[in-house]
Amino acid sequence: MKTLTIGDKVPPFTLFDQHSNPYDFYAQAQHGKTIIYFYPKDESPVCTKEACSFRDSYTDFIEAGIKVIGINSGSVATHAAFAKANRLPFTLLSDPGNAVLKLFGVKSFLMMTGRETFLIDKDGTVLYSYRGFLAGAKHPEKVLKFIKSSK
Repeated sequence: MKTLTIGDKVPPFTLFDQHSNPYDFYAQAQHGKTIIYFYPKDESPVCTKEACSFRDSYTDFIEAGIKVIGINSGSVATHAAFAKANRLPFTLLSDPGNAVLKLFGVKSFLMMTGRETFLIDKDGTVLYSYRGFLAGAKHPEKVLKFIKSSK
């Protein structure tokens, strides 16, 4: 499957968040823009840096009217522990079997699931994407730079 690119529509999906609540993407997306970032594993060094970078930029995203969502194949329980340990104020979704990752066409890297970030408009259209497997902490920075240059 090809990776979603600018102008593509996100396929509908529902996953469970770190609190065991179902998260229907299109029901939530209608309230504003969304960042969805895919990352390989809770608590790995690069993934933790990435999550903490999104946490540290969270106010900037909220002020811009943008929700932040992290997705990987980890369980609801591992997401809850990861969010608590790192004081993550945003939603983490459990994607068993990487079904949604595959819908987005996120490519694997060195035998691990990929790392890619998408900025999505409230109608489900991809506005921006960034792939940087080893540069986890750069993902929020790249999205913020795009947002600021789009104003």
